[in-house]
Amino acid sequence: MDRFAARLGAGVRLVLAFAGEPIPATDDVGDALVVLGGTMSAYSDEDAPWLPAVRDLLADAARSGVPTLGICLGGQLLAVAGGGSVQVSAPPGREAGAAAIAWRAAALDDPVTGPALASPSGPSPAAGADAVAVTRAVSMHADAIVELPGDATWLASSDMYPYQAFRWGSALGVQFHPEAGTELAARWAAQCGDVDAVAVVADIEEHAEAAAGFGDGLADAFVAAVRAGG
Repeated sequence: MDRFAARLGAGVRLVLAFAGEPIPATDDVGDALVVLGGTMSAYSDEDAPWLPAVRDLLADAARSGVPTLGICLGGQLLAVAGGGSVQVSAPPGREAGAAAIAWRAAALDDPVTGPALASPSGPSPAAGADAVAVTRAVSMHADAIVELPGDATWLASSDMYPYQAFRWGSALGVQFHPEAGTELAARWAAQCGDVDAVAVVADIEEHAEAAAGFGDGLADAFVAAVRAGG
């Protein structure tokens, strides 16, 4: 959870699926659900046999009104659970560094991204005709969402990949890592053989304050939405 651990408050239950801990049923997740990232693909069921249960949980949570946040792989799993698709090792390659996330007008009306974008530390001025705001966020992914669920709302894009955030039912999926601090992102970069780790870390450090500000705002807005009942 990195920087999100303190902001989500007490009572968070961490389920380590990779360690064999069972995936809970929707009725057992409590007030909300957060699904984090991982090194496998959204389709790696053979290597990660818990993934079908996670996809089923995400679909059921999104349809039944449980406030849900899917981050990176979590967002990809959410897209697939809703009938969208993910491309493994997508061109143009790994998106790594402090990505510029361009938010669409629909994001202003979202119960989580709207308040996050309204916070003083949230957006920079829009950089394009389709963007109402631009934020920075840690990015570290080679797979990418290429099709959203048919009834999803498209919220944000980047220069490299179009689907950086979307809303499907009560679930928000993001391709970037709002929870990641600089030290964690640097460890990820060092483990990736397809990036210039020094350049990636320099980029993340340059935009660390902006990324942390928006990430904190997103976490706070998610918690506020949970407390408001979704």
